[in-house]
Amino acid sequence: MSDSPAGRLQALFEGHRLTPTQRRIAHCMVRRAGDVPFLSSVELAELAGVSQPSVTRFAVALGFDGYPALRKHLRESMPAATEETSGHNEYQQAVLAEIENLQHLAGLLADPAPVEQAGRLLAGSRPLPVLGLRAASSQARGFAYFAAKVHPDVRLLDEAGSMLTDRVDAAVRAGATALLCFALPRHPREVVEALEYARAAGLTVVTVAESAFAPVAAHSDLLIPAAVGTGLAFDTACAPMMLGRVLLEAMADELPDAQARLEEFDAKAAARGLFVE
Repeated sequence: MSDSPAGRLQALFEGHRLTPTQRRIAHCMVRRAGDVPFLSSVELAELAGVSQPSVTRFAVALGFDGYPALRKHLRESMPAATEETSGHNEYQQAVLAEIENLQHLAGLLADPAPVEQAGRLLAGSRPLPVLGLRAASSQARGFAYFAAKVHPDVRLLDEAGSMLTDRVDAAVRAGATALLCFALPRHPREVVEALEYARAAGLTVVTVAESAFAPVAAHSDLLIPAAVGTGLAFDTACAPMMLGRVLLEAMADELPDAQARLEEFDAKAAARGLFVE
């Protein structure tokens, strides 16, 4: 487990049965991991969109006497800032935070079982719908682009609206058994609704999200977290992108003709002069 603020919070929450409201608070804390030790219960409640008593009950559910005890624990568990790290400007700090996110992901991948399970589910779905809206659309599009080189039928779902459920229905009719979703903050309502619809239609939902406490967690059969960076005006998503490539590798390992498809593509690309070397 990473020693990043988000990693320590994830470890603190693991093993606790949390209510939907408490999961919302946990999700907010992971998103603002660096700030949480300095927030009052009122400030945290406002950020999470819950009541102040809900924050108190959440702290008690984690085994603390109240929110002040939880905050004290978080402050004491923070590593002391060194002169080397405190001297970095905001751009460097954003990069270093992403390095921490990648290190956290590397720690999670020490147990490859969830990724291998996801690879089997994705490889076995014909067709394979890949969902990603708004901030997550680039993650979904990147995965779908490469996946199409080894998977016989990949269907990108990157536009919301009434057509989205139609396309989910079409995938199910064509034989789809699983759906891969990339879900990143801020989470569009349409993503949650689409996942709920997909599961009701019989699809197994595999989700890449920034936290196991993200709003999409309740509508996912297998969620693998990859933290996002929040140090800049717009979130950065190096770890989710890396996890997407890891899932591609796991899926390709489960497709017996993946290598043959890649070699066929390379031969055709060379014949067409597709790439400038």
